Amino acid sequence: MANNQKSIYSALAANLLIAITKFIAGSFTNSSSMISEGIHSTVDTTNQLLLLYGLKRSKKPADQYHPFGYGKELYFWSFVVSILIFGLGGALSIYQGIAHIREPELLKDPIWNYVVLVLSLIFEGTSLFIAVREFNKTRNGMGWWDAIIKSKDPASFLVVFEDGAAVAGLIIVMVLMGMSHWLQIPELDGLASVIVGLLLVFVSFILARESRSLLMGEGIAPETRQKIAQLVEEDIAVLKVKSILSTYQSPEEVVLMLIVDFEDHLHTEEITDAIERIREKIKSEFRLVRFVLIQPE
Repeated sequence: MANNQKSIYSALAANLLIAITKFIAGSFTNSSSMISEGIHSTVDTTNQLLLLYGLKRSKKPADQYHPFGYGKELYFWSFVVSILIFGLGGALSIYQGIAHIREPELLKDPIWNYVVLVLSLIFEGTSLFIAVREFNKTRNGMGWWDAIIKSKDPASFLVVFEDGAAVAGLIIVMVLMGMSHWLQIPELDGLASVIVGLLLVFVSFILARESRSLLMGEGIAPETRQKIAQLVEEDIAVLKVKSILSTYQSPEEVVLMLIVDFEDHLHTEEITDAIERIREKIKSEFRLVRFVLIQPE
């Protein structure tokens, strides 16, 4: 979590400063794509604030209304972030771009746009570098896509996607704005805005898919289930593990339920002792498993 917060804070600082400069430059130069980039950075700033809020809420201790804690708050706010990227980022950028394609206007002194874009690229690139470095610490040798699919911590890859889309958007805007100015084709500035919007929509779909899956309740990996079954069946009181059910309450909390077939000759007290022994063994071996419910068959 500390690694995630480091990348989130760096992205928050970068996006807040960049959003302000983009809007100022866009208002002076009448650039549609620069305004879209300002919208993009504003949405990203809001997203980082929501992620930090979700991280804080997810740390609330369990109570009578939420006996397993508030860990899923992080998954909820991550899903909200993906919707904001789609609605405020993607849709508004596309609308802004189409409006300027239909009624194109020549750029006014675009030098300020170029200055802002270069500075933004430096800041966003630095933020992306930090986010990628922190995400790499959690990959454990897995490929990028596999790490994202298997990750149970949306805060870790959300910032990577946001910053990656920001850097790609800046490059697109820089190229098309330059062509628009050089060729005197103002429609290209609006086209850049549309492309940036489509990029954000694409990113939002990926993030919404992953956040939704976590919010609905993903379980532990099949190989982990197999390891737990083997560990439980090593106990002298156990005949066989009939079923294993699990769900991630947060990136650091797993709720586990086992249906276990115990030896027939065992008394109630012996089964109770075996259940407590198995529970402690699982918790010591798998640190993310915080709640273990064992049901005798």
